[in-house]
Amino acid sequence: MRTLNVALGARSYPIHIGAGLLARTERLLERLRAPLAAVVSNETVAPLYLPALAAALRREGVRVTEIVLPDGEAHKDWRTLNRIFDALLANRCERATTIVALGGGVVGDLAGFAAATYQRGVPFIQLPTTLLAQVDSSVGGKTSINHPLGKNMIGAFWQPRLVLADTATLKTLPPRELSAGLAEVVKYGLIRDPAFLEWLEANMDRLRAGDEEALEHAIERSCRNKAEVVAEDETEAGARALLNLGHTFGHAIETGLGHGAWLHGEAVAAGMAMAAELSRRLGWLDEADVERTTALLGRAGLPVQGPPLGAGRYLELMALDKKVVAGRLRLVLLEALGRAVIRDDVAEAEVRAAIEACCRG
Repeated sequence: MRTLNVALGARSYPIHIGAGLLARTERLLERLRAPLAAVVSNETVAPLYLPALAAALRREGVRVTEIVLPDGEAHKDWRTLNRIFDALLANRCERATTIVALGGGVVGDLAGFAAATYQRGVPFIQLPTTLLAQVDSSVGGKTSINHPLGKNMIGAFWQPRLVLADTATLKTLPPRELSAGLAEVVKYGLIRDPAFLEWLEANMDRLRAGDEEALEHAIERSCRNKAEVVAEDETEAGARALLNLGHTFGHAIETGLGHGAWLHGEAVAAGMAMAAELSRRLGWLDEADVERTTALLGRAGLPVQGPPLGAGRYLELMALDKKVVAGRLRLVLLEALGRAVIRDDVAEAEVRAAIEACCRG
């Protein structure tokens, strides 16, 4: 087991990474405030892991409430969030009840938002079962639901007490979901870790083949990068925004097509290609840098062309992004591979040209 720490003072918490961790409940038990847990999962993940986890907790005297949600990004909304509240209230869950998210990023976001708001805040634990959740969404305390006009527009910062990433769960992950997670892995290399970027170029085939050693290294390195950024800027007032490389373009894709049509990682990959192209147009990257970026994303099984929504529609959707400040769109771009920067002074014509260059159709 590999262990990292997210350093947030009294609210610091560990990230444990390794195979078979769901079967070892001692780490989870020591983070419960009381022997009360509400485990939130979905219809795909629950049959695989929830019965064994709930039984193991009950053997240790924990009162467990099981909450199973429909699967998919299309269900990350108020209606599904209210199903969690309905179950918590029906089972008389109290403030000492720990909400445990067992699943991917959608489950983690929903369960985390419920934990942040139920009875004004209850303890929260993340048990991520997808690569994307293990390397990104489970760490850092962002929780949210979607709105028809924008992705993740309603939510709260609510840090977990523990992240337990069982890499054995990745064996049941469809190849498309694994590739979606690799988008966030590549992101860390592009924004702040050029040595990791080189490692990914040398080991992408191993990652896509499900090599356990390679995956554990990639998860640990990704989580270490994110933990360092979150410790520096928990609520995204500055440096944490760099973690959004490709996300402003990507969220426009997800909202424009309808939530769930493209996986989050797929949309972010196309968004990173757009960010790289825009960085080239601004004179920071050269053509070889852009080709290196898109080649790695392509080897990860990810799209590097966005859907043909039209540049006008992209810009309309991007104007609703959370990173708009005083009416100015802030974009995460690349001064070099491995060094990201936030800019709010890019001419709209340049953004439009980069979008048009990176959209098929």
